[in-house]
Amino acid sequence: MTDWLVELMESLGAPGAGFAVAMENLFPPIPSEVILPLAGFASSRGEMNLLGVLLWTTTGSVVGALALYWIGAMLGRERVLALAARVPLLKVADIDKTEAWFLRHGRKTVFLGRMIPIFRSLISIPAGVERMPLGVFTALTAAGSLIWNTVFVLAGYLLGENWSLVEPYVSFGTNVVIAVVALAVLVFVALRLNERYKGRHAARG
Repeated sequence: MTDWLVELMESLGAPGAGFAVAMENLFPPIPSEVILPLAGFASSRGEMNLLGVLLWTTTGSVVGALALYWIGAMLGRERVLALAARVPLLKVADIDKTEAWFLRHGRKTVFLGRMIPIFRSLISIPAGVERMPLGVFTALTAAGSLIWNTVFVLAGYLLGENWSLVEPYVSFGTNVVIAVVALAVLVFVALRLNERYKGRHAARG
């Protein structure tokens, strides 16, 4: 992975880093915690302009997010509801609640979500489903992405040869997010199964 990124940046410079970040939105196995510090390290060696790296990586983030936004927009609310109706233990009412929550907090979620592993990519889909105004979505995505990218590019720039030290810390954060999400899913399933059990018990009584 690192060798491929090095070759890409050597061939295309800062636009190569931007392309890699755009792909990271669509293919999560390409981690930004490797792309961004590596680009910062290349900037510290004078191989790329630091400002150009920040500009291109943020542009890449926005392009990748817009691709997922349009996937959500093409799916649309009706298709999401139809899919939800086929998922065991999931109710259409759950989607309605999620939709209401997103309508109240969507702007903050899109902005802050750009700085949370995993959700960085996924948050674009519900924004598309709900047809958040494109200009607002783009501005919030660019602002959140710029903060995230700047932190990791500068980390790589300042760490120099030790740029790879960034990745273990972000991986730990990612694992924490995964654990929290898994726990939330388990709680949801347990509550829903409990509801079904009580419903059947009441029907028998």
